[in-house]
Amino acid sequence: MHIHNLLTDNQDIADICARFATADFVTVDTEFMRENTYWPILCLIQISDGKEAAAIDPLFKGIDLEPLLDLLVNNEDVLKIFHAGGQDVEIIHNMTGKTPHPIFDTQIAAMAIGQSEQIGYANLVDSWLGITLDKGARFTDWSRRPLNTRQLEYAVADVTHLAEIFPMMLEKLRETGRGMWINAEMEKLADPENYINDPEKSWLRVKSQGRNLDMLGRLKALAAWREKEAQSKDLPRGRIMRDETLADIAAHPPKDQSKLGQVRGLSSGWKNNDIGARLMDIIDQAEPLSRDDLPQKNGRRPKNGKANALVTDLLKLLLKIRSAEMNVASRLLARADDLDRIVAGEREGVPLLEGWRYEEFGRDALDLIEGRVSFTVKDGKLKMTHQQESETEAAAETETKAESKAADAE
Repeated sequence: MHIHNLLTDNQDIADICARFATADFVTVDTEFMRENTYWPILCLIQISDGKEAAAIDPLFKGIDLEPLLDLLVNNEDVLKIFHAGGQDVEIIHNMTGKTPHPIFDTQIAAMAIGQSEQIGYANLVDSWLGITLDKGARFTDWSRRPLNTRQLEYAVADVTHLAEIFPMMLEKLRETGRGMWINAEMEKLADPENYINDPEKSWLRVKSQGRNLDMLGRLKALAAWREKEAQSKDLPRGRIMRDETLADIAAHPPKDQSKLGQVRGLSSGWKNNDIGARLMDIIDQAEPLSRDDLPQKNGRRPKNGKANALVTDLLKLLLKIRSAEMNVASRLLARADDLDRIVAGEREGVPLLEGWRYEEFGRDALDLIEGRVSFTVKDGKLKMTHQQESETEAAAETETKAESKAADAE
């Protein structure tokens, strides 16, 4: 594979993207920094088609990334391959308002063929290629220039090895017949709705006590205000205010700005600065949350919570058995929240009860809850038995004993 030097020339970038535009697939990775900013700072983009590979410097003055972004979000003929690509996709969405499509994530695909819940890239490379990656550059400050040879080699390796692994992984998926599972998961990964930072929905990420409508109305207004402040200042939202402080103010709003200096998590300056004044305006203007906007209590357990907890434990056991039988990561089949929800009686909008997940595990999970499945031990192994199967086996055993007695009598 031909490895280019760090690309900073716009014509070179346009040329390589034109070649990649005719490839079957490209592998993509990014290096970014986001510790001190709200928006991630894109510092490097690596890309390969399996024949050549390059790192592109988005921080270079006058760089034109349009040919690359066009390839990633507008070319439907080229498959874009990532590993654990959620944050990479988020960055591309921030830049274009679109997501790469069609898309393939090797971390998700690895779960479908039994390679742990969330396999890291180094372990993926080791398991498929027997190569141990140099991890010495993983804590690089990618925003600093110049980047040395070791750092660039480390970065480009994230796409060159992926280009070797993908065809092998694809063949394995074909052998197992699980390609349709992956297609559904990749469409979810590429859904632009996942990457929209809507300030009006940010309150749903903040843990709070109780369901008081006045308190939740303040929480919603304060969380939206914090998100907008963080976006406008390009600071992590926690630098504006931590979640615990936000929830505390929503539950116990100060009567005037002078009291903000006494709130745990805020500096004394809040009692007379501009941001404190804006905060008080938000509190004053906040309206109670509409009952229609109350989030559903997914996984809510009725009064017999202990009994439901035992049923959930049985479902986890069933999940463990089924995932082992199928050689698939259990998290791909179902998440703990899904199990809690169906035990609590929910049936609508539960991923476990939709599509391939229902066929592979959801139906059996419902059978267990509704008493049509039991566990038995056979040949020293725990086995799940459907009621009909159990009755058929019992009838066959009875018939065998009867035939044996008849033979003895003769």
